[in-house]
Parts: sequence; structure tokens; C-alpha cells
Amino acid sequence: MTGYLDRLAELLREAHGLPPDHSAATVADLAAYLAQAGGADPRDAFGPVEAFARRLAPSGVSAADEHLETWRWLADTYVDEHLLNRFGDEGWEVERVDPLGRFVSHRDPERPRRWEYRRELITGGGEPLEERLARDGWEPCGSWVVYAWFKREKAVGAGPAPAPPEPPPVPRRPTFPGRHHDSGYVLMGGVLVLVVAVVVAASTGTGFGVGLAVGLPVGALVPPVTAWAVRARCRRPA
Repeated sequence: MTGYLDRLAELLREAHGLPPDHSAATVADLAAYLAQAGGADPRDAFGPVEAFARRLAPSGVSAADEHLETWRWLADTYVDEHLLNRFGDEGWEVERVDPLGRFVSHRDPERPRRWEYRRELITGGGEPLEERLARDGWEPCGSWVVYAWFKREKAVGAGPAPAPPEPPPVPRRPTFPGRHHDSGYVLMGGVLVLVVAVVVAASTGTGFGVGLAVGLPVGALVPPVTAWAVRARCRRPA
């Protein structure tokens, strides 16, 4: 099992560009799922690792038509619950999750209702997830791989809520990656600066030693400083 999951994490990082912490969290969820299933063989549960990696990092999402009240959109597990609740507050109700992992949602332009959402990890054993959540008014609205999403009208959990007075237009964006995606690009930029600093130092001729002594420390500081800046920005509320 470990070899399969290690290979999956590698494919998610290198072939599909997921941030290391995101791929690690995904693999941890899958490991928990397999443990709940009694140590099932991941090849039997998920299929070939290359094909499964493609399913976990879907692509080819088309943009929404601004004239329709049905919308398909995609978000990673960093931001999906936040966005589901944000759009649910605007009247978007998720009908299902399609085979690409997209939320297929619609909104009644005449009588929009507010919705709230939650994501759960599908596990075996114990009380069925749907029955446990149904007692608090949650109903299933889609599942994908090892995750299940549930919805309920906001009035169920918080009392009567007014409908959105003027439903906003359909968002133009079809995908919503988490902010953690930015850190990889910033760090790559920092490494590039480090390389440039070394090349410049080497080209200084007789001043090579001095240039190298200055360029290496300065260049080496760029990645951690930029990473710190990105983490600080990501901690700010949306």
C-alpha cells in the first residue's frame, strides 16, 4: 500500500503540479480510507495509480455561460467548503458532483434560497454517514473518490434567512485553486534569483571570491523570505 501511495504523491506533485502539502494531505486521506476498509489493496480500491492521479487532478473545465442559471465549477480541498458556503449564500444549490469532480449547481433566479455545505471523508463501519447527518437536516449532494458533500437550507441550521435580494451574475471563473498554489511559483522564482546571483558572482573575474561571498548569502535568503511572505498573505482572510 505504501508504494502505491508514495507513487501517487509523486505523480500529483510532479505530473499534475499539486503543491507538496496538498498532495500529502490527499494521500493521508486516502490512507485513512484504506485503513477504514481493513487495509484494502489500493489497486483494487482505486485502480492503476497513473489513471487515479489524473482523476484526482482533473483538467479541461469549461467556462460557465453567463446567461444560464446552471454552473459547473471546480475547487480544491483548500477552498471548496469556503466557496460552497459563499456561493450557497448567494443562492447556488449543488445538485451533484460530476465524474471530473466539478460541482454542478443551479440557482432559481425568481426564488433563490440560501444553502450551506460541508465535506466529509467517506469511511466504512459504524453508523452510515448519511443517516448520522440527516438528523441535523443535511442531505447528500455529491461524492467523488473518497469525499462526500452535504447541503441543507440555511434556514434549517440558523432559522429563517432572507433570500438574496438581487442574485449576482454567474461567476465567470470555472476553477478556484487554493492560495497554496502561489507558493510554488514564488519559491521557484527565489531559486532562479539564487542561480543568477552565483552566475553574476562568477563573472566578476578577479572579484570572484568577493562576488561569490556576497551573492550566495543574498541569493540564499530569497527563497525563505519569499516563502514567509506568501505564508503571511495566505493567512489573511479572503
